[in-house]
Amino acid sequence: MTEQSRPRVGVIGLGTMGGAMAANLARAGFPLAAWNRTPGHTSEIEALGGMIVATPAALASTADIVLICVSDTPDVESVLFGRDGVAAGATAGSLVIDCSTIDPAATRRFAAALARQGVGFVDAPVTGGSEGARNATLAILVGGAPADVERARPVLQAIGRTVTHLGPVGAGQAAKAVNQVILAGTYLGVAEGLVLALKSGLDPEQVVAALSGGAAQSWVLANRSGRMLANDYPLGFKVALHLKDLGIALDMARESGAVLPVAALAAQLEAGLVATGHAADDMSALARAIRSLSGLDA
Repeated sequence: MTEQSRPRVGVIGLGTMGGAMAANLARAGFPLAAWNRTPGHTSEIEALGGMIVATPAALASTADIVLICVSDTPDVESVLFGRDGVAAGATAGSLVIDCSTIDPAATRRFAAALARQGVGFVDAPVTGGSEGARNATLAILVGGAPADVERARPVLQAIGRTVTHLGPVGAGQAAKAVNQVILAGTYLGVAEGLVLALKSGLDPEQVVAALSGGAAQSWVLANRSGRMLANDYPLGFKVALHLKDLGIALDMARESGAVLPVAALAAQLEAGLVATGHAADDMSALARAIRSLSGLDA
């Protein structure tokens, strides 16, 4: 794809994930515009040659593809259909890619409403953390009509390493819920194992090194065990956001008849963390709860 043939992309949401995605799109040569609720997050995009616009509607009026990365279902609805939202400016034939993590049923409603304007929609939530967003190594879980997904693919390939089309609109969000359930169990398992090592008098760093060569090896063990041992959880993926995602997964479970006891436990522990002022901690702060229950940080 030549620079002249690249679609014009507008990015809505320049937080930890969206800002990194937008920067990677600019570096890849896509003509870029951006909008963010708080103007202070725009400096890097401006430095890379991106244009900052006043409203989502203004952004949509100049973009072939609008990529959204915001926090929750109501936020997506607001930027799409609120005053001066995307729907007010989008033209027939344009495409919306939603990289937020939101409710699959709402995703289908949003797609249907945009389809009535002739606007395509692809849900493309991501996994891989803030590191993956910065390094363009995200795994992207995609739902949408095949033709829309193919239109989205060059943009998605500029922000991620793998792009998997899982089915119609909503399938990407459903798969992301599965991802968050699995992560809940992994984070809890690593936290409990490390606490057991500490309480048993083992050298936990030696244990981590030993286990990293065996069946217990995981991204969480490799990348978050140090935070758990230090009991320090700088921003990566907020506890509050993972709790929101588990809420989506648990709603899906109730509707489908699935039983998710580990996810339910993780949600309970995360709710406690949020209530005690740790909503903005990285989700590896699940270890804070296990450490406290085990008397390590009394």
